[in-house]
Amino acid sequence: MNKLIDAALGIHPQALAVGARRLEVLAANLANADTPGFKARDVDFRAALATATGERAGRLEATHPKHLTAPRASAAPELRYRIPNEPSLDGNTVEGPLEQAAFAEAAVRYQASLDFLAQRIEGLRKALRGE
Repeated sequence: MNKLIDAALGIHPQALAVGARRLEVLAANLANADTPGFKARDVDFRAALATATGERAGRLEATHPKHLTAPRASAAPELRYRIPNEPSLDGNTVEGPLEQAAFAEAAVRYQASLDFLAQRIEGLRKALRGE
């Protein structure tokens, strides 16, 4: 049953989880824009989504029951430090306009995933009702 639900919803549940984490990180960057020494961080959305969905380059597949399984990747996306275009004298690497633009883009992507997921769920409801 779980595979059926996963197939019906597609990648959107994982995209929501990764998108929510990225929004948290970007919000923390904006909140610490005036904190001396604060280093801006971000999540590589594509890499985190690939990890969350289990897609990896050179993915190992067990073709025999005695094969060892590959270790699972961490569910939490890896945070990376952002390289500033114009570092400040106090060591803070948060650049307000860049962070605001990144936050706006991430929010739009998150809302799009929510909309796609809502459409899929509504389609499943209609199918179950026979409409």
